[in-house]
Amino acid sequence: MVNSWSKPDKEVDGEMEGGAGREPGLDQVLAERRQLINVAYRMLGSATEAEDAVQEAIARWYALPVAEREQIASPGAWLTTVVSRICLNLLGSARVRREAYVGEWIPEPLPGSIEQGVGGAGGGGVDPADRVTLDESISMAFLVVLETMTPAERVTFILHDVFGYPFAEVGEVVGRSAAACRQLAVSARRRVRASQVRAVASAQQAGIVRAFKTAWEAKDIDGLVGLLDPGATAVADGGGRATTFVQPIEGAEQIAQAWFAIANRRPSDMAFIERTVNGQPGIVAEQGGVTVTVFAFAVADDRITDIWVVRNPEKLRLWTGPVSGS
Repeated sequence: MVNSWSKPDKEVDGEMEGGAGREPGLDQVLAERRQLINVAYRMLGSATEAEDAVQEAIARWYALPVAEREQIASPGAWLTTVVSRICLNLLGSARVRREAYVGEWIPEPLPGSIEQGVGGAGGGGVDPADRVTLDESISMAFLVVLETMTPAERVTFILHDVFGYPFAEVGEVVGRSAAACRQLAVSARRRVRASQVRAVASAQQAGIVRAFKTAWEAKDIDGLVGLLDPGATAVADGGGRATTFVQPIEGAEQIAQAWFAIANRRPSDMAFIERTVNGQPGIVAEQGGVTVTVFAFAVADDRITDIWVVRNPEKLRLWTGPVSGS
């Protein structure tokens, strides 16, 4: 499958991009692709599943009779509705799959400064106090909170509070009334507020992550403890495909000891490199030019409150090679 985070497919339904005989409307469908992936990734927490959902929606578009497609005033709105319904179904089945997942499940991390796209419905009358910026909605901390929501809450919240679709349109996706969707959004916001997810200035987080990396490489336990919130938590995702700690580690001293042990076991050809993870400063471990671990961080009040460690190689497929903005 083409890495659609960097470029669109070159062929859709047998029509070559830029080729002769191009079907009218193909440019518009291709132009919607990144926006659709932006929506689907936030709903699913997986770039792989987001790509599959978008591919399925585009396939359904081209399965429509030409005359029916020509009657659709906004292909983008139609595709967004279909992608959202596919994601809603996938979220229901994902809960079952993740019960059998080995260890903790962490959303798939994205490298670099991924272009976020634009809001789908021009605001949709969203109260500015309830809007979530696109930068906030791509952070690992935010994606982890989304995992605590029901499928209907998550789809409603993403479409309305992040991308600005009116509740009436959201209701057509989730099969509920506008009033019911409004209540779903209220419930979702309550979960976000309870988690105390707050955006931290990138420069501030970068300095703290850099200091953490320096203390880690120096095997300075006291330095690590000083950078961690006393109640900090570290969670790792190996998916049964890579060795890592299975249970979350809680407490600054316990995390510092664990990272000291990691530093002692570090192979000579492994490098720790500062990289942008989901739009925020993070660290990756590279071995032989291949990314083997991604570390994402949440920072509050100049202390690290959460560390997410992704080692499952299936979730690191986008990380090998140069990444724009990282």
